Amino acid sequence: MIKVKKHPNGTYQFRVSLGFDPVTGKRIQKRMSGFKTKAEAENAYAKLILDNSEGAYNPNSSMTFEKFTKEFFVPWYKNQVKESTFENRQHTINKHFAYFYNVSLSDITPLILQRWQLNATEKYSSQYVRGIQGLLSLAFDRAIVLGLMKENPSKIIGNVKKVKAEINFWTKEEFEAVISKIYLGDYFQHFQFIIIWLLFMTGMRIGEASALQWDDIDFEEGTLNISKTLYYKNASNYRFTDPKTKASIRVIALDSDTLSLLRDWKEAQQKQCKTNFILSYNGIPTQKYTVSHSIKRFAKAANIHRIKIHGLRHSHASLLISMGENPLVIKDRLGHEDIQTTLGTYGHLYPNSNFQVADRLSNIIQLKTSDDTQIEHYSSNQFMQTKFQSVP
Repeated sequence: MIKVKKHPNGTYQFRVSLGFDPVTGKRIQKRMSGFKTKAEAENAYAKLILDNSEGAYNPNSSMTFEKFTKEFFVPWYKNQVKESTFENRQHTINKHFAYFYNVSLSDITPLILQRWQLNATEKYSSQYVRGIQGLLSLAFDRAIVLGLMKENPSKIIGNVKKVKAEINFWTKEEFEAVISKIYLGDYFQHFQFIIIWLLFMTGMRIGEASALQWDDIDFEEGTLNISKTLYYKNASNYRFTDPKTKASIRVIALDSDTLSLLRDWKEAQQKQCKTNFILSYNGIPTQKYTVSHSIKRFAKAANIHRIKIHGLRHSHASLLISMGENPLVIKDRLGHEDIQTTLGTYGHLYPNSNFQVADRLSNIIQLKTSDDTQIEHYSSNQFMQTKFQSVP
């Protein structure tokens, strides 16, 4: 007997027993309400019973998303990625997964997820929302593997449209204006100068630069060996880790100015502290805040727009492009996995390349034609002649 009841507001509701939870032994009950007619409530009741009989409704899917996230997803995800990656994304999980915490896994529908997506795009950039939804989708996939969800609502609605982020960098002239405000006679400013200069002139990632040891530089050959990155949590907790990709392991040829400046910095540094870290003024490897503060401080002094740390990497790529450097060379210096990454990121910085090609093509061919015909003369159109000849 279907127990459908009419609510005082005129809608219909029901509560159904779906057996017992195999883990806790407690009875599983599901309540549904808000139906406009009794027939709608009865149809929903019948469908729920049918799904349960076919094994589509897992009793544990009544688990809240909060319980699943904290007890199942986070412990699993922590073992799937590098520690630094997990710590960077843990804040995102804590902040944005909370939207669904009070909802049971079985009730997270495409409609609910799309409502979150629309709200998120009003507050954050498309790139940031795409990252959040990517993590949510990974969590839903894990729930499906564990038999707690039937389908992934994220894959049904799709992610937000990818919008190419604007690349913010310094031009050669802007960089020159910034470093003109740095006084090398001050030890700490000398340290800040080396950070900014080295990142601008090599295009290294900050983790790669922070891990650099003096042993990584061959002053005779003029090369810099990148084979590791630095995981930095605090002044007493840091260690070397593997680079981002295999392509990140590379050798960068250094220009004569950079080699000379590094020699000067090593001499100044060793008078203050004994350390093998290149980017250190006190024996401890530098942290992102110090780099970011240095950029902000001297950009303001030079009245130049502030860029992020990664903007120095973009600046190096922009400098090479302005010099007409081959994209393959840029790919190797930056440590990209493939040329598509390089062109996809920096291809738009070649705004006039098409016209430059046209300019180079001008007068490249010796234009000389015959003074008279060199082939057999036809008295009529070749097409017409062929047509008439084909008539039997």
